[in-house]
Amino acid sequence: MADVLFQNARVYRDHAFETADVLVCGGVIDGVGAHLTAPEGCPVVDLGGRVLAPGFLDLHTHGGDGIDVNAATAEDLARIGAFFARHGTTGWQCSILTDTEEQTLWCIGQAKQAMAAPVTGARLLGIHLEGPFLSTEYKGAMPESLLRKGDAALFRRYQKAAGGAIHYITVSPEVEGVNEMIAEIAGEVTVAIGHSGADYDTACRAIANGAKVCTHTFNAMGLFHQHRPGMMGAVLEHDIYCEAICDGRHLHPGTVRMLLACKGWDKVVAITDSIQAAGLPDGHYKLGVNDVVVVDGDAKLASNGVRAGSTLSQDTALRNIMAFTGHGAEDVLPLLSENPARLMGIFDHKGSIDPGKDADLVVLDDGWQVCRTIVGGVTVYQAE
Repeated sequence: MADVLFQNARVYRDHAFETADVLVCGGVIDGVGAHLTAPEGCPVVDLGGRVLAPGFLDLHTHGGDGIDVNAATAEDLARIGAFFARHGTTGWQCSILTDTEEQTLWCIGQAKQAMAAPVTGARLLGIHLEGPFLSTEYKGAMPESLLRKGDAALFRRYQKAAGGAIHYITVSPEVEGVNEMIAEIAGEVTVAIGHSGADYDTACRAIANGAKVCTHTFNAMGLFHQHRPGMMGAVLEHDIYCEAICDGRHLHPGTVRMLLACKGWDKVVAITDSIQAAGLPDGHYKLGVNDVVVVDGDAKLASNGVRAGSTLSQDTALRNIMAFTGHGAEDVLPLLSENPARLMGIFDHKGSIDPGKDADLVVLDDGWQVCRTIVGGVTVYQAE
């Protein structure tokens, strides 16, 4: 952990920008204000009037820079973290696609090792299980033969192996036993509902049972009908969070605007759902057991053309949402920082620039490009 004084920054606080300095001691924000004095021996970094914002948090991603989470060693996960840091992400959850029990346990073991290792990029915060308790009808890239009925005991075996590091799980409420499972495990993990054709009443029951968020809202789910509002209607109506993939492909810009109008800017979480192709040219890639073809940055299953994750990064999502909505960064930044931190219950130490919080920060220029990424007060990426 580092001590450093960042001077001459446009600091993003309380949904506005202010000219201020930020003092970091022991990897934690010690003070924010004008004309702060560095303790003796403390390095000083002049940011030249650039924006200093909370680091981005990506709660749902399957990889990047040629690495697929389902096949990633602990060292590979660190490489993903280094890639994410280049795009302003300071914390992330690795999303394990539905796989065999053996492979899922192997992935969990690698994630545990990566979480315990020294941080060289974005910090791996925890594990997201996307399945296996998912609908066959809306399986997306999930291997159908490995999908399961609701099974709290299986989840708990995974959670025991993870030492409690599974922080997030996506399930389909209409699958046999899943709503009962949600009620049983909601106090132990953040439950997301998705990959689902659930009817309205079933989805409402899942929310009442403790589901807190919808996975990649509008994608891989039954569509809204005025007589059959389905899960989409339940999610828009209730006070839960909604993930959104804002790459311009998964959601039309008008859909993004509608989601924000329905939910409010405090209930939308910008995720990437990125795959190993993120940051790389078009070509052939993997997503779990699936073969994926990327054309013009758009990832689809080779077998049937179904969209399979994205090649999005969080800094691009920031710029996209600004362009889609016409709103400035002061409105958009919480979708990548404060909102995911609040959803995951970590806003007490991440998600904003306030004394006592982790010094996980991103420096942005006037074009909202990443200049520097800081994790625990240590610069893990700096643009040339």
